[in-house]
Amino acid sequence: MLEFINGDVACAEGAIAAGCRFFGGYPITPSTEIAERMALRLPQVGGAFMQMEDELASIMCVLGASWAGKKAMTATSGPGFSLMQESIGLAAMTETPCVIVDVQRAGPSTGLPTLVAQGDVMQSRFGSHGDYRTIVLAPANAQEMYDLTIRAFNLSERFRTPVIVLSDEVCGHITSGVDLREKVDIENRKKPGSSECLPFKADEDLIPPMAVAGEGYRFHVTGLTHNEKGYPVTSAEVQQALVTRLVDKVEKRKGEIVDAEFFMLDDADMCVIAYGSEAGSAKKAVKMAREKGIKAGLLRPKVLWPLGNFEDYVKDMKKVLVVELNSGQFYSDAKCWNRNTKLLGGYGGELHRPDDILKVMEVF
Repeated sequence: MLEFINGDVACAEGAIAAGCRFFGGYPITPSTEIAERMALRLPQVGGAFMQMEDELASIMCVLGASWAGKKAMTATSGPGFSLMQESIGLAAMTETPCVIVDVQRAGPSTGLPTLVAQGDVMQSRFGSHGDYRTIVLAPANAQEMYDLTIRAFNLSERFRTPVIVLSDEVCGHITSGVDLREKVDIENRKKPGSSECLPFKADEDLIPPMAVAGEGYRFHVTGLTHNEKGYPVTSAEVQQALVTRLVDKVEKRKGEIVDAEFFMLDDADMCVIAYGSEAGSAKKAVKMAREKGIKAGLLRPKVLWPLGNFEDYVKDMKKVLVVELNSGQFYSDAKCWNRNTKLLGGYGGELHRPDDILKVMEVF
């Protein structure tokens, strides 16, 4: 079914399609349309919407809903995302599946509430303290807000971890035709095979089945370092084993996660790297460069973290240009892949125009 909607609404519809039945959030520009749509739609499908007093409460009620057996999400922007970080770390430690949508705006602090930026890239990776691994998806248009929100829920359920949809103001507010597919592939978390449950005893895939409240299991959940029963243990050995598994369950299986668009790269000697709504301008610039005889191509990560093996695609390029609306947060990794890598950055407010990107490509 094709609907003419904006990216935020498409995100909400993707969540419903993926089986989300709980939303806990606090309205904040430019993500508010997600909450508004979920407030309308969730009661229609037997779900629940809760507007909380702030973002701290929002993420915590989402974790509680997940442990009650519901697929749950929240949506926010930069200031609220900052407030959620401690609890995102709690979700990583307790292996709580949930989805957090961050529709980025220009910062720091209150910044430009209604204008675009991409300044939360590193926060989405390392926002909470300690060692853990996040899964971060970066949609580039309204259709991908729908598709990647569905994928975010599936990955969250499969890996028992929080998954972040890192959108931005343009991506959230751009309006286009979105195919709300009637049939989508849905994944659900593994359940224990018997009533005797060790809630943090992993299977061979490094992920434990998840017991939930109200189904007769006896278990304990804590953000402290814990054993397979879920009880706190003050032990360097237990800490090493637990956190190693939390990292490895993502890193060792990132081949199941990583995704990217490769555009006109087969014969390219210049690679432009861009993600999110910036990728639209970058793709147009690549097409314009080709018309001028510049053999350029585009690499667009759809998954920012875990980081894909993109070095294989760009290490032999003559030039690599990273285009992003921050001071070089993705560039900090990309510059390691190729010595001749340049940044076209910015601090937000508006997208780079294709003409501006082309000018940089021409003099690179």
